[in-house]
This record gives sequence, C-alpha cells and structure tokens, in this order.
Amino acid sequence: MSGKLTVVSHPLVQHKLSYLRDRETPTVHFRKLANEVTLLLTYEATKDLATEEVEIETPLERMAAQRISGKKVAVCPVLRAGIGMLDGVLSLVSSARVGFLGMYRDEETLQPVEYYVKLPQDVADRDVILLDPMLATGNSTAAAVRTVKNAGATSVRLIAIIAAPEGIERITRDHPDVQIVVAAIDRGLNEHGFIVPGLGDAGDRLYGTK
Repeated sequence: MSGKLTVVSHPLVQHKLSYLRDRETPTVHFRKLANEVTLLLTYEATKDLATEEVEIETPLERMAAQRISGKKVAVCPVLRAGIGMLDGVLSLVSSARVGFLGMYRDEETLQPVEYYVKLPQDVADRDVILLDPMLATGNSTAAAVRTVKNAGATSVRLIAIIAAPEGIERITRDHPDVQIVVAAIDRGLNEHGFIVPGLGDAGDRLYGTK
C-alpha cells in the first residue's frame, strides 16, 4: 500500500482477473468473476474499520470478542457497471445500506453526466464504499465522490477492478482523502479514453450488450 492507494496482488485476485480480461470469457462467468474479485478487494478495503470489544458467551464460557464499531457502511455502485460488483460487497457486509449513482460518460467530451442519485438518508453517518469497475479518466468517479461528499459523507473508499494512472492521479488530486483499492494499474488510456490493455467495456461484458 502506498498512501491511500492499494493494489491487491494476491494470487487469487490476479488469477480471476486474467479471466475477466480474456475476451473469450462469456457473460455468465464474467459476472461471477467480477463479484468474486470485488469480494476479495472488499476484504482489503475494510481492513482498517474500527472495532470494539464486546462480551459474548460461547457454548463453553464468556469471553471478550471484537466487533466492528462506530459508523455503519453504505455501498454505492456507479451505474450501470458498478451493479456488477454489489453482491461481492454485500456478501461480506450484509447489513450495509445501498445507494445508487447514475453516471455516464459523454463519448465526445469524456466528461461525466449525472442522471440519477439515490443515497441512504444517513449517508453522512456511514463509511461509504464506492464501486466502479474501471477507473479510467477518473472524471465520472471524481464526480461520484463529489456527490456523496455533498450529501455529507466524510469517509469514502473506492473499489475498482482496473485503474489507469490518469484516473488514479485525478482522484488523488481532487480527493486526496479517498482510499483507492484496485486489482491492477494498467498502462494507460487509448484515444477513446478506454483503459489498455484493460478488459473492454465492463458494462457491456456484464450484461451482454454492445
């Protein structure tokens, strides 16, 4: 981990990522792999959540145990591709509230267009985990961070599967407090603003669209 950036190089993550990248991987397997990789990234992204000591009783005796304390969690996928990561987080943090951020990238300007926002009413009191599989230019992701912060969020984590250096630079410049957890940092962006070598359009591959 370097500062607020973590690249998860665990062999299981990299193994599954190789299949996500493979153009021959069918939609049904791509969805499953996206959730599995997200689950493993969530484990890393939540490792510094505060815990507190509680008294419990096992079948044999009483003992002091650790449970997550303080803020609860809000998981906010960036539509539409972020939805493909949601179950991976909820399988670990089942009590999380879920918010939705509708963003799309104008293919001419590469700038984000916000079309839908629905956040938990108490998002200001929660640790927010943003989900966006591809951190490319960082424009849409930076806008999503700004939206949850404007709603009052003070603790924001971003989980992406693949990032480009340009996207990381944008988030760390605009939102230096945001923790970023990714499975890989790729070479860069092509002339269309897509990550290379990347895995293609994550939304299209998740939902079988073109």
